[in-house]
Amino acid sequence: MNKYGIYKYPLYKTREITDIRDMIRSSTEIFGDKPAFLVKKTDKYEPVSYKEYMADVNALGTKLMNMGLKGEKIAVIGEASYAWAVSYMAVVCGVGVVVPLDKELPREEIINLIEIADVKMIIHSEKVKNLEGIYDDKKVSMGMELDELIEEGKVLLANGDRTYLDAEIDREGMSILLFTSGTTGMAKGVMHSHNTICENLMQMPRLVEIGPWDTFLSVLPIHHTYECTCGFLCPLYMGGTIAHSEGLRYITKNLKEVKPTIILGVPLLYEKMYNNIFKAIEKKGLTKKVNGIIKASNALRKVGVNLTGVLFKSITDNLGGRLRILVSGAAAIDPKVAQGFKDLGINFVQGYGLTECAPIAALNRDKYSKNDAAGLPLYGVEIRIENPNELNIGEIMIKGKNLMLGYYENSQLTAEAIEDGWYHSGDLGYIDEDGFIHITGRKKDVIVTSNGKNIFPEELETYLSRSPYIAESFVRGKEKGNDLTVAAQIIPDYDEVKAQLGEGYTQEMLIDLIKEEITKVNEVVQDYKRIATFSIRQRPFDKTTTHKIKRFSEENLSEEGNIQKK
Repeated sequence: MNKYGIYKYPLYKTREITDIRDMIRSSTEIFGDKPAFLVKKTDKYEPVSYKEYMADVNALGTKLMNMGLKGEKIAVIGEASYAWAVSYMAVVCGVGVVVPLDKELPREEIINLIEIADVKMIIHSEKVKNLEGIYDDKKVSMGMELDELIEEGKVLLANGDRTYLDAEIDREGMSILLFTSGTTGMAKGVMHSHNTICENLMQMPRLVEIGPWDTFLSVLPIHHTYECTCGFLCPLYMGGTIAHSEGLRYITKNLKEVKPTIILGVPLLYEKMYNNIFKAIEKKGLTKKVNGIIKASNALRKVGVNLTGVLFKSITDNLGGRLRILVSGAAAIDPKVAQGFKDLGINFVQGYGLTECAPIAALNRDKYSKNDAAGLPLYGVEIRIENPNELNIGEIMIKGKNLMLGYYENSQLTAEAIEDGWYHSGDLGYIDEDGFIHITGRKKDVIVTSNGKNIFPEELETYLSRSPYIAESFVRGKEKGNDLTVAAQIIPDYDEVKAQLGEGYTQEMLIDLIKEEITKVNEVVQDYKRIATFSIRQRPFDKTTTHKIKRFSEENLSEEGNIQKK
């Protein structure tokens, strides 16, 4: 399939599945009474077995069929929860097309998307407050109303109704409709089938070992395909257990309650975790000692002696005590952070994916990885670089059975995105000598100077993020005469700034401190990449639900109210 490092170690074995219903039914047969979910009830997590989950899915699916919804599109809107998991699975496994929507969308956008998709019913969380007046007669809350539907479905099943249980699955037709605008434009409807999703499910665990011993703590938005495929469907396929976090501010508490073995996250989450760990070490005056222990530990591991579980127990216990893998996606992470977790004995695996790829196209292996790489192509996925430049950087092209069916009701956009089976990712990167994919930036985001030089904003943002005084940054090209200059918007880490400058620091002192940090970046990049101007942003960046800055958002492009410094 490819000649590179994917075969450096044997691939893990996975079982063949024909569709998502086959996946959850076979998992129920294999894992039966084992907990599929840990559900927070009152003050503690309680187990729900695979058999119990399957019973709820079948009951809800039967009731939805009884309501005349066969073949229809049903929107599911809400936070990651057991009720969301039942709703999604019930719809996709025999009723119709599931349409997961972002609960944070403005009311007008939700109305727009359900009209575009011709949605016939909405199943929503009680926490979603912007649905008043929308589909009032075809709207079901994930609270008591959903419970009542499940109970009514159980009665129908007891009376012999098999319309749902015996429903034929169209493995190749659209069964999942995902709306994504990414960081650049209007929402696009991405069509997926049972086949495309199952291909991803079967291939991901061949590179990273996952099993019934694993407990996943779900912290990301569940409507997003990264969390849905990798943090929901994949654990159920491999016999794992899923616990949903109560929210980002409760993660520390939930880690100790759930004691997860795997977390899926984004760079911002892991960078905060990493910084909190090493700030605590620094405050105790233990930095030099811990660095020495890390150095000795890494030396021992090279000769087959792993003492990380003992040496760093006090640190890892605060993360639940069982954490073995952190999976990062959605954007590149600072290699220093990835290595920092590995030094503590927690494997860090970075991947690369897009909604159009269901979503994973490449993944680092648990036994073979590079901290600065997005990963190796999944088994069965082909990746090539189109029109590489002198640095072998070009557009990343992807081909495989996990590729979307196309964009919903937009054949022109589909034809532009997929040529001869190859998907234009819009991402720029290169493939190294070992077959690892490296992402350098988005094609649309590249700053092209008048003399043809390419500047990747993400590279400069990575350098800026290494400053303790910079919490976030946004780099873009800014017109200057007939050329472009590199400009950065900076959100400082005010706690670190205060620790450095003191309580009574002035605006001028803050500007000078940030200027020093930008100068450090400019000293390590080529002259044409240097940041020429910066501003200190006074308000948060407009972001996607996976915490990526929307590069073409008017809110982010506007510098109104920023503190300017040239």
